[in-house]
Amino acid sequence: MSTVTYNKATRIYPGAEVPAVDQLDIQIDDGEFLVLVGPSGCGKSTSLRMLAGLEDVNAGSIHIGDRDVTHLPPKDRDIAMVFQNYALYPHMTVAQNMGFALKIAGVNKADIRKKVEEAAKILDLTEYLDRKPKALSGGQRQRVAMGRAIVREPQVFLMDEPLSNLDAKLRVQTRTQIAGLQRRLGVTTVYVTHDQVEAMTMGDRVAVLKDGVLQQIDSPRRMYDKPANLFVAGFIGSPAMNLVEVPITDGGVKFGNSVVPVEREALAGAQAKGDTHVVVGCRPEHFNVVGNGDTGSLAKADEKERAGLAVDVNVVEETGADAYVFGTAVVGGEPKDLVIRVNSREAPEKGSKLHVVPQPGETHVFSASSGERLSD
Repeated sequence: MSTVTYNKATRIYPGAEVPAVDQLDIQIDDGEFLVLVGPSGCGKSTSLRMLAGLEDVNAGSIHIGDRDVTHLPPKDRDIAMVFQNYALYPHMTVAQNMGFALKIAGVNKADIRKKVEEAAKILDLTEYLDRKPKALSGGQRQRVAMGRAIVREPQVFLMDEPLSNLDAKLRVQTRTQIAGLQRRLGVTTVYVTHDQVEAMTMGDRVAVLKDGVLQQIDSPRRMYDKPANLFVAGFIGSPAMNLVEVPITDGGVKFGNSVVPVEREALAGAQAKGDTHVVVGCRPEHFNVVGNGDTGSLAKADEKERAGLAVDVNVVEETGADAYVFGTAVVGGEPKDLVIRVNSREAPEKGSKLHVVPQPGETHVFSASSGERLSD
C-alpha cells in the first residue's frame, strides 16, 4: 500500500500538438479509492496507463510512495491492473488464471494455492476454481480478473473501466462488490470510468478531466454540491444540472417572471469581469413548481403566484417515487431544455405547462464568460 503522486505529468502522443494529458497534479493518499472520470478522449485512460508504465511521460513525474517510477518498466512498479476485457487465458482454469503471475515470478505451488484460495474466498469464487473462463458469466470473469490482481498483493490497484462489458443490473451489483472489497483490503486504487454514476458511488474522491486537463478533484458530495465550473456542473449528476444564462438585475438575477436572489459576492464577481449575464445552475430536484397550467394534478396557483419560468412539458419519465419532467422554456428568446424532478403522484401531463423557480439557496452561479464558479 502506498501513496501515488502525479507531479505535473504530461503525455504528448507522437505527431500530436495538444497533450493528451496536460500537467496532471494529483496526490492520492495511502488506501484511497480515487476515480478518474470524464467523457471519451479526456485523458483518463492515458493517465492510468502513464501510472502503469504503458505510456511514456513526456514531462513531469509520477511517484508511488517515495519511489520515482516515471521511467520504470511496468514489472518494477508493484502495481496490478484490471482491464475492461478481463484478459483471461481461455485454456487455463480459474485457479491457474489467478495464480499465473505468481507462477511466472517463481513462487512455489503451495504458496500460490494458498493465496488463490484466500482470494477466491473473498470473491466468492471457491466453487469455480476448477472451471474454465468460458463456463463463467461476465460478472464471474471480472471477479477472476480481480482475484488475479489481489493475489499479487500490489501497492496499487489500477482499474480501466472494468464494468463496461456487464449488463446494467450486474454492473450495479459488481461496483458495490469492488468498492466493498477495496475498503476491506485497504489497497490504494485508481479507477477509470466514463460513467459519472459509478464515479459518485464508488470513489473516496473523484477527479474530473476534460481535454487532458484536471477540472476538479473532490469528494463526490462536495463535487455535486459545489462544482468548480460549468463543465463539471453539466457532467456530474444524473440527470444533469440545468444551466440557464440569465441577466443580472437588482437583488439577483431575472428568472422568467421572477427575480431570484443570489449571493452578492457572485454578482460582484461577474460584474468585475464585465459580465451583464451569469449562468445559473439548478439541479432537477431543486425546483419549486409554482404554477401548473393545465395539469389538474397540482394545486392551481392564482395568477399573482404564477411567477418563475414557464416550461412546456414534452416528456414525463416516471421512475416510481419520482417523476422527471423534460420540458422546454424560452430564455432570452431562445428555447432551452430543462429537467425538473417532481413527486410521481403529482406528475403533469405531456403538453401542459409548468412555472418553476429555483429553491432558495439551491442555485449555482457561474461566470458567463469564463465558466468559473462564482458562488460559494
